[in-house]
Amino acid sequence: QVQLVESGGGLVQAGGSLRLSCAASGSILSINAMGWYRQAPGKQRELVAVFTSGGSTNYASSVKGRFTISRDNAKNTVYLQMSSLKPEDTAVYYCNADGVAVTTTPWAKYRYWGQGTQVTVSS
Repeated sequence: QVQLVESGGGLVQAGGSLRLSCAASGSILSINAMGWYRQAPGKQRELVAVFTSGGSTNYASSVKGRFTISRDNAKNTVYLQMSSLKPEDTAVYYCNADGVAVTTTPWAKYRYWGQGTQVTVSS
């Protein structure tokens, strides 16, 4: 019913920048929260940056001042501008949409994940 399609990952040198995009498509009525998580090898998935249901933003302390999340509500799309990248930012980055209402079951809320996009930062 709903798909999250990510793009923009890749290989970059330390200090460089990348921009990730995530577009949600399908029979969407509304999305409460949307943002980015990441998972490095051998580690748990962690929050990177999200828009909350109230419209505010939350960032992991490790990325504050370096990453910026933005969105285009009309396109159900979120972006993650990553600057001053460090080798420890290397991970698979996942897009997340939470509290998603769809046309077929408008009373229910769902959570969706993208397929993930690899970000590798070389030292």
